[in-house]
Amino acid sequence: MLDSRSVSRLHALIQKRDTGDFSLVDLGSRNGSFVNSHRVTIPVVLKDRDRLVFGDQELFFHNPARSATAQAPAALDDRNAPTTQMHTNNLATIVVVDIRDFTPLAQSIPEALLSQTIGTWFLKVGQVVQRQGSWAQRYIGDAVMAVWVHDDRGQLQSDLMRVLRSVHEINLATAEVSNTLPLPTALRIGAGINTGSAILGGTEFTALGDAVNAAFRLEAATKVIGLSVALGERTFTELALSPRNPFTRREVALKGYEALKTAWGISFEDLQSFLSSRP
Repeated sequence: MLDSRSVSRLHALIQKRDTGDFSLVDLGSRNGSFVNSHRVTIPVVLKDRDRLVFGDQELFFHNPARSATAQAPAALDDRNAPTTQMHTNNLATIVVVDIRDFTPLAQSIPEALLSQTIGTWFLKVGQVVQRQGSWAQRYIGDAVMAVWVHDDRGQLQSDLMRVLRSVHEINLATAEVSNTLPLPTALRIGAGINTGSAILGGTEFTALGDAVNAAFRLEAATKVIGLSVALGERTFTELALSPRNPFTRREVALKGYEALKTAWGISFEDLQSFLSSRP
């Protein structure tokens, strides 16, 4: 906690990455976060001795061990062993939510407003997914990845309903940000949801594997199919819905995959109706 009236109650987040680096994420603070006099608008990777400013508070980031590790031969660093912090074959659901048309937005509004917009959105998305049981979150440029781990297969369907509620609530939170800030156009988002085996980290948040890659590709596919949310086939199957459901089946070409993949799309309006009809 920084004891200053110029520092917001939830001002910024310093997040440890799976590489061992740290990144700074502004959380929509009133007076902004700065790294070496540059305002933070999207997550910024920190280096040893970077100067951080939050309101009227100045700090220096120190991570000399990371610098030394980066220069040391890999063979001498046992932290590079791939089995020390990794757990394989976890059944997980990965959600990727991305702000649509972010580049034109970034070019059309002042830097301070851009920082407040993306930071406030990060904060609200993080609160939603944590409340709905997400194992971990990662902020990536203008997108958020959240992971649900299914330790109890008997609760899988219930977990997936919480995932869908998270995406619905994120859409509502996005509309709230749009209505609160003086933006030229309303914020719009797309979401990709995929379930499968993934490699997950322990003390450092890591999510790797085909299931993760496909979630990112499914989010990109929402722009092609004209629907806001796209589910992978395993996610849809595990929901065990009746034949009369609002999801639309589409065969889509996902980048990096030779064969077409089955995706199940839905609009946010239909998703809201679907969730309101569920207990």
